[in-house]
Amino acid sequence: MKMKKYGVILLALLVLMLGVVNGGWAEEKKTYIVGIDGDYYPFSYIDKDGSPAGFDVESIQWIAQEMGFEVKIVPIAWDGIVPSLLAKKIDMIYSGMTVTEERKEKVDFTDVYWVVNQAVATKEEASWTLEDFLAGKCSIGTQRGCSAAMWIEDNLVKPGILPENKLKLYDNFPLAANDLLNGRVETIIMDEPIIDKAIEGKPLKKIGVISTGEEYAIAVRKEDTELKALLNEGLKRLMSSPYWEELIEKYEMK
Repeated sequence: MKMKKYGVILLALLVLMLGVVNGGWAEEKKTYIVGIDGDYYPFSYIDKDGSPAGFDVESIQWIAQEMGFEVKIVPIAWDGIVPSLLAKKIDMIYSGMTVTEERKEKVDFTDVYWVVNQAVATKEEASWTLEDFLAGKCSIGTQRGCSAAMWIEDNLVKPGILPENKLKLYDNFPLAANDLLNGRVETIIMDEPIIDKAIEGKPLKKIGVISTGEEYAIAVRKEDTELKALLNEGLKRLMSSPYWEELIEKYEMK
């Protein structure tokens, strides 16, 4: 009976010692929910197996592993993604989100990790030029709630250059690109990497770039200062690691 008792005590001590050797009792890793646009290749998209993929998706997965937390990645309609963050349905937006003054009124942003310009495309046989586009002569398609839509509204619609009925907004950018192919819209505008991928292998052409110098960063709630600091440190480590260049090469970002 005593031997059994001593055996139980020894077993308990062994478990305790293992816990100490491994740095104390293991704490469950915190899980953050990451909101993405599921149709924003190469930054974020859903692959053929139904899994989240892309430059931003692999970036946050690397950061999570490096910084010791877990992530759950959830695709959300772009025009509802900021409300989802504010309603605490997600913890961050990591999906090629441009830092704008309007957005900064509602959310906070990490350090910038990428810079893009806007690009315009049309059908291969079309004669439209960038000058025609900027003069409001052709109809324009883009994604609802994105920085391209904001730029068109501020620079073409509000000044009276482009009639409002010549701007067509879509739930996601692939719908705009499809409508261009089908002749329902005459031009499309989006961040340059997105345009480059959208026209690849299709009878479409890029007719120009508008130098907007838009900065991408991760959006978090204003009160989540610790998470912002954690992500900034993760971005710093990622961008100084060899994996950053591997991602850039993999997704043909340059």
